[in-house]
Amino acid sequence: MAMVKITPVDGAPPAAHQPVSVQHYLRPGVLSLPTLPPLSLYVHIPWCVRKCPYCDFNSHEHPGGVGAIPEDAYLEALRIDVETSLPLVWGRPIVSVFIGGGTPSVFSARAIETLLSNIRALLPLQADCEITLEANPGTFEADKFAAFRDAGVNRLSLGIQSFDETKLRALGRIHDRAQALAAAASAQRLFDNFNLDLMYGLPGQELATLQADVHQALVFSPPHLSLYQLTLEPNTVFAKYPPALPDEDVVADMSGWIEAQTERAGFKHYEVSAYAKPGRVCRHNLNYWTFGDYLGVGAGAHSKLSFPHRILRQVRLRQPDSYLANARSGSMVSESKEVARAELPFEFMLNALRLNEGVPVALFAERTGMLISQIDKALVQAVSRGLLVDVHDRLQPTPLGCHFLTDLQALFLPSASQQ
Repeated sequence: MAMVKITPVDGAPPAAHQPVSVQHYLRPGVLSLPTLPPLSLYVHIPWCVRKCPYCDFNSHEHPGGVGAIPEDAYLEALRIDVETSLPLVWGRPIVSVFIGGGTPSVFSARAIETLLSNIRALLPLQADCEITLEANPGTFEADKFAAFRDAGVNRLSLGIQSFDETKLRALGRIHDRAQALAAAASAQRLFDNFNLDLMYGLPGQELATLQADVHQALVFSPPHLSLYQLTLEPNTVFAKYPPALPDEDVVADMSGWIEAQTERAGFKHYEVSAYAKPGRVCRHNLNYWTFGDYLGVGAGAHSKLSFPHRILRQVRLRQPDSYLANARSGSMVSESKEVARAELPFEFMLNALRLNEGVPVALFAERTGMLISQIDKALVQAVSRGLLVDVHDRLQPTPLGCHFLTDLQALFLPSASQQ
């Protein structure tokens, strides 16, 4: 029986995180999940050509440059990571695969093909499995994108961020407008399903500049748009040296214009930063937001895995060198913890309330193993503040709740929900 390391939710962790059998997770517990949720696979490729000053993701510039990235060693480590995790997910079909980073498109098409072949050999992928790969226009080659598609990638997520030369330089992006246009055109030509990422509220950005970016993106008829407001995250270059960003009123005008323009263009604003044409929501991210399960492999990847009586969270070793060094022993997990029962309402709402239409009330019990009545006080408070729709069959934020989403989610924190 394969062994995994855990930190019990109640009581001190075992000395030196002594490994325990996976049977530990199958023992009786305080939760009772009627069924296991859908399972996705996330694969993290941690290297970038250059670290962007706003980025707080686990991404690293390789000291030897892109040409020195150890593709084969990392592919083998990923294979071992998946193989070691099999007892935790045995027999469960994979509904989506997301290859993120970092910049996964720094890997060769051969490497992506090998990665997906290894995944298919180890895990049962559903016939209609959504397989997304993130790509940077700065690593764009038409033949390479075509090879990604031939390898089995059926959804490309392209990190454009802006089509404006000045804004791209301010964001520290490695691509220019011409590369962004060429990459978007190839995504449209090669992929039936693709996403374009744009950011707004950029240094020195005015409403007209944002409008030009969105209009340019719409020229390529993307089935999906991600439109993120730039925020200054801790431990980034922008946090240490903050650029001058547009004021709140300008950002509010941008947000309002985006809402109206995407609706006119036939998109549904289904999540905080996500807009999709009919039938084109990102199934992988939707699984996150509906508190589904995901196995995360690769440096710094996170997992959330359900069992009949408990929910487990894991984190892989963050540094690529450490991850690779521990691959042979199959000990890439740096943290493993059962989610405390008291924390589950907040964890569920942190995801579900990002969806503008919310989720059915029944999903709460299905995904947490708890009764909805156990969070009645927080629900009543949310409705009374006008943050949650006053209906009995859905958990749905009001427009005010969407605007003050953090405040709404905080009502379900353990200390708040018990007041």
